[in-house]
Amino acid sequence: MTVTHQLSAADLSLGYGDRTIVDKLSIDIPPGKFTVIVGANACGKSTLLRGLARLLTPSAGTVYLDGRAIHQMPTREVATLLGVLPQTPVAPDGITVADLVGRGRYPHQGWFRHWVAADDAAVATALQATDTLDLAGRAVDELSGGQRQRVWIAMALAQETELLLLDEPTTFLDINHQVEVLDLLTDLVQQRGRTVVAVLHDLNLACRYADHIVAMRDGKIAAAGPPAEVVTVELVKSVFGMDAEVCDDPVSHSPMIVPVGRHRVKPRLKAAAE
Repeated sequence: MTVTHQLSAADLSLGYGDRTIVDKLSIDIPPGKFTVIVGANACGKSTLLRGLARLLTPSAGTVYLDGRAIHQMPTREVATLLGVLPQTPVAPDGITVADLVGRGRYPHQGWFRHWVAADDAAVATALQATDTLDLAGRAVDELSGGQRQRVWIAMALAQETELLLLDEPTTFLDINHQVEVLDLLTDLVQQRGRTVVAVLHDLNLACRYADHIVAMRDGKIAAAGPPAEVVTVELVKSVFGMDAEVCDDPVSHSPMIVPVGRHRVKPRLKAAAE
């Protein structure tokens, strides 16, 4: 699959009311790569993603999709190119899993284009990929938080866009499903040439899965690039305010962050050493 779609922003400022969160930020999302945005709470990660996804109107600057100002493009056109999973999506009362995931196909419908076999296949593939096929007939509001999150991811996958933006897609998931979701997103990038951008809180998972990492601090980009090049002891201290050691992940050989904390040696280990 040839990657053709480009997402970028120039001098972007975003906020809520009179409060500016992202200030004059410029970014180029590498096409056909898995980009992960990290940073401390309230640094502007989700705000930036919402701006890139056209969910938040900039107070200044421009988001570009294929060189065109994204906020000036028709909504349906954007939806066929860019899929979004926001941080706190809300499902209509009583809607079933299959119907919700099916809504991911709406951008592909039109005056003369109705539901076809390809739509059924896309929904089934998305349900299977997220391990939610057995939930298809259940109401979304009956599900656990982790099940709901996987269903929302399935809806985004069913949209079958080349660009996929996800805000904290591993929220509410146990560690097994976190890894499965990130493996799935990696497959989309490596096997299908998709461009994926995600906000993650787990810095070690971000380092393991990201091709390109964007570290934010106070509404600006503190560093950006391959994890092995940008994730250092100094960066962790600067961005997260945390003392840590950065070593080699024994599984992926990506940077692995080990927080120092105040209690550096467990009492029983200290006693054994003595």
